[in-house]
Amino acid sequence: MQQPQTQTVARVLAPSKMTRLAYIDWMRGLACVLMFQTHCYDSWLSAAARKSSSLIVWSQLGGTLPAPLFIFLSGVSFALVTERLREKGVAPNAIAKQTIRRGAEIFGMGLLFRGQEFALGYPWSPWTDLLRVDVLNILGLSMMLMGVLCWVTGRGSVAVTRIRTFVAGLCLAAVVAMATPPLWTTHRPRFLPWPLESYINGVHIFDKPQPWLFPLFPWSAFAFVGLAVGFYLFSDFAKRKEGLAFALLGGTGVLAGFLSTVFDSSRVRLYAVYDYWHSNPDFFLMRCGILLVILFLVYAWCRWGFAQKGFSPIIQLGNTSLLVYWVHIEFVYGRFSILPKGQCSALKATAGLLTIILAMVLLSIGRTTWKKRKLKASRRGLAVTAATAES
Repeated sequence: MQQPQTQTVARVLAPSKMTRLAYIDWMRGLACVLMFQTHCYDSWLSAAARKSSSLIVWSQLGGTLPAPLFIFLSGVSFALVTERLREKGVAPNAIAKQTIRRGAEIFGMGLLFRGQEFALGYPWSPWTDLLRVDVLNILGLSMMLMGVLCWVTGRGSVAVTRIRTFVAGLCLAAVVAMATPPLWTTHRPRFLPWPLESYINGVHIFDKPQPWLFPLFPWSAFAFVGLAVGFYLFSDFAKRKEGLAFALLGGTGVLAGFLSTVFDSSRVRLYAVYDYWHSNPDFFLMRCGILLVILFLVYAWCRWGFAQKGFSPIIQLGNTSLLVYWVHIEFVYGRFSILPKGQCSALKATAGLLTIILAMVLLSIGRTTWKKRKLKASRRGLAVTAATAES
């Protein structure tokens, strides 16, 4: 959901036979579509439709992917931007300042988004929704943490710092994943006020961690994995053997899924409370494996498939993912919902979903068109100024 960062990355690295980093935009656009279908069916389907159709089951399955995809891709983009700045010789302090500030901006947007939702939902929205931990909040905090990590590992040659940050990213991801179960159960930081504890385990006001929220544990771990993957993709090996590098990522994803199954079937239990589907590191490992396989498949589709043949609505959505995320919520869950919430058949909800997708693509096109016109006008103004100065 970091459109400005994605644009910076595009100028940084252009893979062979691909414009921009098309696979990042396509993967982010895929996350948008999966997010739309999850939200639309969740908001609009009636109780009868939920029971009589397998649609909601598949929708919920697809709904497990958007948040990990967005957070993972923020780490990939963050790594590529940081690596390029390092190659240019920018000082570690300056890189940290720039990247941490961007994370703070995203965190501020998350707070602003919660304020907007509260205002539009007033007087029905409880004031506690203002302090709810949502995906934008964790994206911003994760980016700030990645900025600190890259600052700590940023001394030395580019090659050395790349390896150091790659290893540190994976180690931090493992630490976050392993610490999640006790922080959700036996070692909860109950001494903290609930708004602060919620950033650790998503407890909110319920005195029990909520799996539908986005606390730092385990969600920030996806960003650290993405950070490591991003530095791997910027390595000399990946730039020389790009296709092979992505194939190895796909194979690593398959291996991660296999190891997740093996570890979960083991009789050894590390934690007093077992919750595979929400807090267990084995589930995190499985989801990371799925993300890596998706990354490889999307790369292959963008490089050798038809992803870039003509106009791609998926890539278009990926270009403006933050905007369409922000806007679609109000027309699905909010006061301006285009269909009655909890009252629709599967067919009617699907028609609404297609409407939302079309509307968001058009909004995205409008946004990029406006930005291009603004850029052209700025360039014309600079040209006129230069010509006047010369005369």
